[in-house]
Amino acid sequence: MLLQIHEPGQTPMPHAGDNLAVGIDLGTTNSLVAISRDGKPEVLRDPRGRSLIPSIIAYKTDGAVAVGDDARLVLLDEPERVISSIKRLMGRGTDDVKRLAGSLPHELAPGRSGEMVKLVIGDRVVSPVEVSAEILRELRHRGEGALGQSVTRAVVTVPAYFDDAARTATKDAARLAGLEVLRLVNEPTAAALAYGLDKGAEGTFAVYDLGGGTFDVSILRLEKGVFQVLATGGDAALGGDDFDHAIAEHFLAQSPGAAPSAAEVKRALFSARLAKECLSTQDSGEWWIERDGRRSAHPLDRATLDRLLGPLVERTIAICGEVLHDARLAVEDLAGVVLVGGSTRVPLVQRRVAEFFARPPLSDIDPDEVVALGAALQAEALTRGSDTLLLDVTPLSLGIETLGGLVEKIIPRNTAIPVAKAQEFTTYQDGQDAMVVHVVQGEREMVDQNRSLARFTLAGIPPMTAGAARVRVEFAVDADGLLTVSAREQTTGREQRVEVRPTYGLPPEDMERMLRESMKHARDDLARRLLTEARVEGERALLALEGALRKDSQLLSAPERSTIETAVARLRRSVQGEDRDDIMQAITALDGACQDFAQRRMDHGVASALKGLTIDRVERDMAGGRG
Repeated sequence: MLLQIHEPGQTPMPHAGDNLAVGIDLGTTNSLVAISRDGKPEVLRDPRGRSLIPSIIAYKTDGAVAVGDDARLVLLDEPERVISSIKRLMGRGTDDVKRLAGSLPHELAPGRSGEMVKLVIGDRVVSPVEVSAEILRELRHRGEGALGQSVTRAVVTVPAYFDDAARTATKDAARLAGLEVLRLVNEPTAAALAYGLDKGAEGTFAVYDLGGGTFDVSILRLEKGVFQVLATGGDAALGGDDFDHAIAEHFLAQSPGAAPSAAEVKRALFSARLAKECLSTQDSGEWWIERDGRRSAHPLDRATLDRLLGPLVERTIAICGEVLHDARLAVEDLAGVVLVGGSTRVPLVQRRVAEFFARPPLSDIDPDEVVALGAALQAEALTRGSDTLLLDVTPLSLGIETLGGLVEKIIPRNTAIPVAKAQEFTTYQDGQDAMVVHVVQGEREMVDQNRSLARFTLAGIPPMTAGAARVRVEFAVDADGLLTVSAREQTTGREQRVEVRPTYGLPPEDMERMLRESMKHARDDLARRLLTEARVEGERALLALEGALRKDSQLLSAPERSTIETAVARLRRSVQGEDRDDIMQAITALDGACQDFAQRRMDHGVASALKGLTIDRVERDMAGGRG
């Protein structure tokens, strides 16, 4: 065993390594691990000086698992035993990926509706969590080899548009790999953290993050050590993998034959990726694919590549415009735009970003490494302390279902996290002793237009008249973007709490769709909400009247009862229709018809309460109450 010799006065403190934590960029195409000391982050490398670990896993015939470059070697001979781009399936269920099955170069294992998706790799069936754990385990070993000590804690980055299930799946994968996740940080935020601290930059920046499988764009304000996310957007199913698919389909179309097998698709994607990378630095080339046992050569030049990738790049530019709109900023309000992710090396991407933002993008920090460097800085801040403050946001609104299938938003999208917000609700019917709390995520007005996250029941509410109970519902989103919901009945203190852990997550591309639809259908959604609210109000009026008639119908004369029944019939017809104004008029008419009845009930109630009491007794009771 080697002795560690130190200069006098420079002996490390006992357990000085206990605060060690690394930053991990768990990427779709490549992954990295980094460490930060005294605010100076660095990517950790293997003995050959390599920083990137390809996010590729091979399950070999002898039972061994190969990760990274070793797995890439297996791809050439046994592609059916290799899996890549697993990040796209994190937090997804079998229903989510059915429509993707044709484009996925993997065989999906049979599963029931609602189950986590699983893949058939060779003779194994594995989940995305297990596959990601293998990559994280390799990153952990890389860190331990470079640092010479155990690594058990990390800050891990995720796409800004990862939903609750995908974030939970990422933490589960880290736990399987023997890592405690100190915090999940959104990738664009981590990049801005690295760029801002390294360059001492201040101002408002756009971070354009195009990786292998996801696209994110965030607008951040950097000011005096505070990193505040103003708005975020993206598409968690758009990235370099889609570039590869477009090129591979172009190659396969030039070599007609039977439908390509999964192995042939994987080989074509490998050639497509090489073509994309080579054409980032050269104008043309030729690449080989294998189809029906025959190899064929396929030329490709930069102009054709731009034509193939153009629609995908334009989708990212459209999202940039939407996020700027959300942040209420114009392009000229920005101090710069930062490029993140290996796919930003594509010349077409760099050209379109420069055109849209009207300035050359900032890319002087390696776009492959900048996210890991930011994660390392955050890891140091959480373990050793820091002068910086990181304020991230939640990408979609969170709320609960209310009567009539309406959504009451409690935490709007782009709210800074961590955050806790509460709102009080009440019961709808007399004697109601329980309330179902249905938690939803999305931007539309009706429950069926949003994503259901969780459902639980608060029981034990004291039976009261409708509207008397007070139920406080609180949403708390932590720094990782994970949600906890609690409901508490205020008079009894009875409480129910749930940590939202769905079995599988919101299909990531649906996040972009939700935001687009919320803007496209805003007017129609509002009209539907107002109509539903009118119907609920009408039903509530009818329900209250039914209770009053059961108790005090003897106070009505026959003509009065006939008038009320006519108003009731009109309101019942109105609430079945689509005219909100007609419903509100019918409610007003019923109120008018019941006005004398309501006054008579009140007089009758007072008279009943005073029955048998003398004036002297009432005066004494009132005097005693004043005392």
